Amino acid sequence: MTGFATRSIRTSKEVSEVPDASEDVLRVEDLSTQFFTAEGQVNAVHGIDVRLERGEVFGIVGESGSGKSVTARSIMDLIEPPGEITDGEIWYRNEEFAEAVVEDRPEAVDGTAVELRSVAASTREALRGRSFSMIFQDPESSFNPSLTVGEQVAEAVEVQRRASARPRSGRARTRRPEYSFGSYAISMALPSSEYVTGESRERAIELLELVGIPDPAERADEYPHEYSGGMLQRAMIAQALAGEPDVLVADEPTTALDVTIQAQILDLLEDLQRETGMTVLLITHNLGVIARMCDRVGVMYAGEIVERGTLEDVFDRPVHPYTKGLLDSIPAVEDSGGRLQPIPGNVPSLLDHEMGDRCYFADRCPKAMEECLNHPPEFDVAGSDDHATKCYLAEVEYTESRALSKDYFADEAGSETWERSVADTEEEPHRAGPGTGREAESAPSRDGSGPPGGESE
Repeated sequence: MTGFATRSIRTSKEVSEVPDASEDVLRVEDLSTQFFTAEGQVNAVHGIDVRLERGEVFGIVGESGSGKSVTARSIMDLIEPPGEITDGEIWYRNEEFAEAVVEDRPEAVDGTAVELRSVAASTREALRGRSFSMIFQDPESSFNPSLTVGEQVAEAVEVQRRASARPRSGRARTRRPEYSFGSYAISMALPSSEYVTGESRERAIELLELVGIPDPAERADEYPHEYSGGMLQRAMIAQALAGEPDVLVADEPTTALDVTIQAQILDLLEDLQRETGMTVLLITHNLGVIARMCDRVGVMYAGEIVERGTLEDVFDRPVHPYTKGLLDSIPAVEDSGGRLQPIPGNVPSLLDHEMGDRCYFADRCPKAMEECLNHPPEFDVAGSDDHATKCYLAEVEYTESRALSKDYFADEAGSETWERSVADTEEEPHRAGPGTGREAESAPSRDGSGPPGGESE
């Protein structure tokens, strides 16, 4: 790593150039996911709201254990026992899908939007791949080692072609030769017929070429263990694109890759998003990746989104002390001798009987006040229509007279507090992306190769 790059943060102008960018393609309201374990009820995701606009990249960032991946899996309807989505609504906007659903489930349709938790599980499953697709964290464990990579990508293509022939299963967007209902019937009636057709194999090679696999026709016949980590991640992206989805969920897509390969994967995702216009939900703990890729961002802590807004809102004008802590934990390249300011302590237990009804960050917060003993609602932050936070500091000015004592949470297991001297609580410039009024050398890496913010995995 030679230093932080100086590319500017994605601007609202770039977002506005995407067709229908202001239209919500996905809206998540008050979503909660719990796991019912022998130790008790785990509140992995608690009452989150997420709005994804068509053609944008929305990032969710936070420490390990904050609920990011569970949020992604909840949206994809991939929660398995002992987990369960216990509350909330997930609205997906697609006119053709709404028309297909409204006759049987009129209560699930509002204009061109469909509430997915109100339709049958089989209907939600049919949307995977063609409306929603996901890139998982570990490509090595996601591919079958006994099948060639090309066969697995071709199978994903074939599944979407066959699904497009079934009634009320959404719509087919591929511009490849149609897989007719007659083809589907023949393949089901003749066991000797191969599952994957030649057209799907050709499309798989096209997808491998699209994601930058060299010599895709030859590489399609190789097995996962013959691919490098970066190539396997590219192959997983190709598989995720097989159904030409509206929404791509990328869960830590650069985990375990070296910094050079990370930058290449981010370049690829950026190019694909621009070319296809798909919406991307990006899950990461790396603020450098967020700074490079995202239009808007949500900061997640203890199962909640504690601050959200445009990139400029969150990086330049953070309100929540947790957001400020993540930004302050990024080293400045030009000040190699300076001391970092890590966030002390750990993400709290998410067991229901241990969480209490207060701000979950209060025991780690340098500005915890009496108000923080009550669970904060979401407050709008002045100066931006998109900026909101679950912190009383958006409404109440911090004063020493309201501050909780240093040892207030000392009896809680594993609790640590920051020293609350006046110097520690003075407002200081927070590190943010270049082009937003801060020094570029203090910004997260724009090529995704900078250090992670606030955690290590």
